[in-house]
Amino acid sequence: MPIQESLYPSIDENIALIKRIFPGDSTIKFRKFQHPSVKSFSGCLIHIEGMVSTETLSNYILRPILRFQMTEETQETQESQETPYMQLLMEGIIEVSELRLLDDLDGILNELLYGNTVLLLEGDARALIVVTQGWQSRAVSEPGTEKSVLGPREGFTESLIVNLSLIRRRVKSPDLQFEFMDIGKTTNTTICLCYVEGAVSRKILEDLIHRLKSLEIDALLDSGQLQEMIRDQTLSPFETVGNTERPDALAGKILEGRIAVLVDGSPFVLTVPFLFVEYFQVSEDYYSNYFFGSFNRMMRFLGEYLAISVPAIYVSLVTYNQEMMPTPLLLSISAARQSVPLPTVAECFVMLIVFEILREAGTRIPNSIGQAVSIVGALVLGQAAVDARVVSAPMVIVVGITGITTLLNVKMKAASISSRFILLGLSSYMGLYGYLFGMIGLVIHLMSLQSFGVPYMLTVGSFKESDIRDTVIRMPWWGVKVGAPLAQAKQRIRKVMR
Repeated sequence: MPIQESLYPSIDENIALIKRIFPGDSTIKFRKFQHPSVKSFSGCLIHIEGMVSTETLSNYILRPILRFQMTEETQETQESQETPYMQLLMEGIIEVSELRLLDDLDGILNELLYGNTVLLLEGDARALIVVTQGWQSRAVSEPGTEKSVLGPREGFTESLIVNLSLIRRRVKSPDLQFEFMDIGKTTNTTICLCYVEGAVSRKILEDLIHRLKSLEIDALLDSGQLQEMIRDQTLSPFETVGNTERPDALAGKILEGRIAVLVDGSPFVLTVPFLFVEYFQVSEDYYSNYFFGSFNRMMRFLGEYLAISVPAIYVSLVTYNQEMMPTPLLLSISAARQSVPLPTVAECFVMLIVFEILREAGTRIPNSIGQAVSIVGALVLGQAAVDARVVSAPMVIVVGITGITTLLNVKMKAASISSRFILLGLSSYMGLYGYLFGMIGLVIHLMSLQSFGVPYMLTVGSFKESDIRDTVIRMPWWGVKVGAPLAQAKQRIRKVMR
């Protein structure tokens, strides 16, 4: 709720007003001062402890004010003005890079909460905002979720200013644009839209701005919350808004015409629109040999197919379509399943759920014992279950293959798990027919998705060279003209966006 009151000419009244707004808050610091030679020149510095640079506050604001030698002529000129001394402070005394003069109390409080210092002078109903932000933040380091053997090792941090500088260092162009806005009635979280003018679709940009401005929320703490609120097809397990921790990956995306959404306090930057093929693209593909990069990308496609299909196909073959397996393999599976009390379908469901429990436990527990728990879960429990005839050895192999292939593409974890259980349920009911019906339904669902008006499966299934250049394979740089991949990417995406 906006503050309706305004500042008073009296410093004491202003201090009492701020104390009423923040009752009992000991982190709000008030530093009153009096110029040693001019009695009419007094004021107060207000800041929040831990959010400002104390060196800037002491050496470049308070000390220059107290040591300033004012001549009689200057003093008479200032005292004759309606608002004395404030203009003098702005013109030559305070030694900081940015100063702003405000008379709106709501805006003054926002600046105070954002880490700036408020300077009040006796007899003036305005406040001078001095930029003194200096809180502790995490240093730039390698992102934990998108590690790469080759390429840059920098990752985004929780500081919005630092993240913007990481982008500017890679895209040194006047066409790089930033638009800021605040979201959250209580938190007033700053977000920034980043795009390249001339490459972005104005239609998508306007749609994104409209969705952001229409949000009616009290708090925004992380980009993950924003990702869920602005996405298309909210009931689909497939994401239609991307995210990344890597500045180099983000630079490539905005150069192709996408829009980045940075949230202050979050190291994950959102990108729109987001296409299905982006799940399988990683930064290292573009820094390594094209053959190796293309091979790894094809392994990710194959791994995702196996992650959702292996349990369903195994249950279908063992339960309904045994005639489609070679006889030696069928006899081997039958021998391994002797004395196992659970049917194949229940056995598969139980093992997959246990695997997910172990995965979640390994994610949440401290790193010092996480690896040990993973080893115990994979070896000891698995071997003990087989020896006790609770589950069969082939089922352990199936679940192991499923778990390993899921790790090839961690970003698709939610979509993989939901698709896997749906296909498994259909296969347990109709065998291979259920699996095929499930795959057909999955393809139809993917084809029906859109991300900000762009088809989710754009370029998938196309046989044009310009469309397949960066999909299942990554074409070599020397095989195309310099600048052509970027130009073709922009042309391909903008053709659909506009």
